[in-house]
Amino acid sequence: MSLESDVIVDRRRIRRKLTFWRVAAAVLAIAAIVAIGVIATPGGRGAFSTAGSIARIQIDGLILSDNDRVAALERLEKSSAAAVIVHINSPGGTTAGSEQLYDALTSLKAKKPLVVVVEGLAASGGYITAIAADHIVAQQTSLVGSIGVLFQFPNFTDLLKTVGVKVEEVKSSPLKAAPNGFEPTSPEARAALDSLVKDSYAWFRGLVKDRRGMDDALLDKVADGRVFTGHQAVDLKLVDQLGDEKTAVAWLVAEKGVKAGLPVRDYKLAPRFGDLTFLRTAASITLDALGFSGMARRIEQVGVAGAVDGLSLDGMLALWQPGGTN
Repeated sequence: MSLESDVIVDRRRIRRKLTFWRVAAAVLAIAAIVAIGVIATPGGRGAFSTAGSIARIQIDGLILSDNDRVAALERLEKSSAAAVIVHINSPGGTTAGSEQLYDALTSLKAKKPLVVVVEGLAASGGYITAIAADHIVAQQTSLVGSIGVLFQFPNFTDLLKTVGVKVEEVKSSPLKAAPNGFEPTSPEARAALDSLVKDSYAWFRGLVKDRRGMDDALLDKVADGRVFTGHQAVDLKLVDQLGDEKTAVAWLVAEKGVKAGLPVRDYKLAPRFGDLTFLRTAASITLDALGFSGMARRIEQVGVAGAVDGLSLDGMLALWQPGGTN
């Protein structure tokens, strides 16, 4: 074998070895970053960070069913946190998701003192979440209430007539897949939906009556779908006190015997690795430095866990929208 051939073979061996070690280094770096993230992130294995403190959790935006959130709250039950403050800023969501969250917070409240702070909005499913607590604090201009249930669907009948489209179907019974939005809603289908709404509304009303200690007259007054300001809600027994997080901490100290001066620390509700900005950035930088720029760009685009799933709202809603009728 010529000297030139030996050099080429040696270079190829060196390149293969270099590629192996670069890949190994990348895998070890990502594993280390993920491990640090799990330890440092409240709600993961790092839940011990709430020791000797009051845990702060945040409920924002639409409330959907979320088993990861339930699991995080169950971990918080077993943590050494002295108490829990739940900050809510939500218009609600699905009734099933709101009920699931209510049940999880009720279970947590049985283990630790729990108080709710309404930051801006606790309406419909957001209010269902709030009444899991024995004490609700809201700012004067916060919005609470919207006690009601909605089943909303579009009807494209007139549009389809205009464009000359007709949807045909064969189904096992008249109420199967009704309403479908492609034909006028039959009286029977509307009556079936009305029954669903009334049943869920009765459950919502009963929950408010029981948790807030209202008589029927007051319940009728607040359960007509309206929202109320925090100032109005105090007199209506929808909230207990005006204030903010400091007010909530003072109540925990005075009424639940929580030690004064404890720090309030964030406890995140089971974030996915792909949603952790520092993990995504660190992994991208590491891979780019090791020469895997294509993989680094992909992680920057979709995160470590992949693209974020789209949200859907299916089923009965306990949701408040400005300008709507719900």
